[in-house]
Amino acid sequence: MVPLRSRRRSALTVPVGLALVASLGFLPGTATAVPDGSAEAPTASTTAAGSKLAYVVNTRADRKTVAAVRRAVEKAGGEVVIAYEKIGVIVAHSADPDFARTMRAVRGVASAGATRTAPLSPAGTTQEGPPQYLSEAATNAATRPSALTAGREGAAPDSEPLEAEQWDLRAIGADKAAKINPGSSKVTVAVIDTGVDDTHPDLAPNFSAAQSANCAGGKPDTSAGAWRPDTPQDYHGTHVAGEIAAARNGIGVAGVAPGVKVSGIKVTDPANGLFYPESVVCAFVFAADRGVEITNNSYYVDPWLYNCTADPDQRAVVHAVNRAQLYAQRKGVLHLASAGNSNHDLAADEILDDSSPNDTVPVPRTVDPSKCFDLPTQLPGVVTVSATGSKGFKSYYSSYGKDVVDVAAPGGDRLYQIPDTPSKNGRILSTMPGGEYAWLQGTSMAAPHAAGVAALLKSRHPWASPAVLQTLLKAQADNPGCPTGPFDPDGDGVANAVCEGDRRTNGFYGHGVVDALDAVD
Repeated sequence: MVPLRSRRRSALTVPVGLALVASLGFLPGTATAVPDGSAEAPTASTTAAGSKLAYVVNTRADRKTVAAVRRAVEKAGGEVVIAYEKIGVIVAHSADPDFARTMRAVRGVASAGATRTAPLSPAGTTQEGPPQYLSEAATNAATRPSALTAGREGAAPDSEPLEAEQWDLRAIGADKAAKINPGSSKVTVAVIDTGVDDTHPDLAPNFSAAQSANCAGGKPDTSAGAWRPDTPQDYHGTHVAGEIAAARNGIGVAGVAPGVKVSGIKVTDPANGLFYPESVVCAFVFAADRGVEITNNSYYVDPWLYNCTADPDQRAVVHAVNRAQLYAQRKGVLHLASAGNSNHDLAADEILDDSSPNDTVPVPRTVDPSKCFDLPTQLPGVVTVSATGSKGFKSYYSSYGKDVVDVAAPGGDRLYQIPDTPSKNGRILSTMPGGEYAWLQGTSMAAPHAAGVAALLKSRHPWASPAVLQTLLKAQADNPGCPTGPFDPDGDGVANAVCEGDRRTNGFYGHGVVDALDAVD
């Protein structure tokens, strides 16, 4: 939708509800059932009786309180899936439609709510459109034995077989940066996503199995291969991983930071491919406890595109996910997240959300983005990344927002920004399961480019905390400033989005487009 009016907010300003979550661990108080909307949204209480749902129950983060609330969950007929004592979050299942209301009345419980509107039995990634696969002949040529042999002979090649198609690397100087510093193998970027195919020849050299898991359902499974995609359609995480750290080994493509490690933390529900809150909570905690330095989050937490703190269920989701990501930050993890593909102004006074909940029947509602949050994109300390195309302009689909977007990065634009490459394909070419390659576009592709640059900065400044690393990331970015005229990529005479700000910081690019060469130079 076209935003009504932008609300200016400092990038370091934490909304009141989240500030309380960060400092106290909870936000007490009552809530209305339907926040900022005109239609009644589905909740746990409207789900058919006897259907089992998943819940998060947030408590004080101490062993005694968590233990007491665990007993209360069981007394109420619930099943504890896992309890994260360090952050005071319990994941539970129950078939009682009044379970959340019952738990909210328990002493020591700050908030509790259902994480879905569909009983346990289209994914929320931020890619735009289906993949376009590289032809079989081109794939075979990119992985032919001569290329494989060249990759084993020691020094990294000057360019990869498919690098001519990677306009995105050249746009941020990543091709030149790799010759100076490809990144340290002591730095790991965890791809929280649909799973990563670590057998891909471009990913195998840099994959960290010890920092990988399957978190679907809220409890980590670290058995061998558990992090791999469930189906061929779960290609998203493998594509993202290649953008970050595909090796310079004479095969296929190259990543922004081809010397760093990449891990996979699968969070998608095997039944419907959605990114439910309990799985994301598990991923953040797992990444922190396994020594990951950076996480890439190219998705939004389902089933709500925006989670409103006035709704008791959605408030509990915000609290749980925020506790988990803050815990990881305290342990030295920097999070990067995609801004989204709705062309929404995340700093507007109101936004029409007509896609939530996406696990049952969406009910259109108007939300206030200062009170209803795209998770984890709008959480404090998370780096929000918008997308650009080959000409360096905001991609037509990318969401934006003054003092919300932190940086921008190549995400592709197949319609209005066509590169001078052999294929003239404006999307991003990267790895796919089964040793294949394909083009995709979206803010899903922008976030891993920024994560790769952050990994290069972390390699150069291993002492840097998440806050310092974010400052360094913003400092090296190159800001083109707002367009001099209306942003009208389709040429119909109507502005598709309005950019506010200047060359220091603005709604389209935040502090600017990331620059890999500046990060290592």
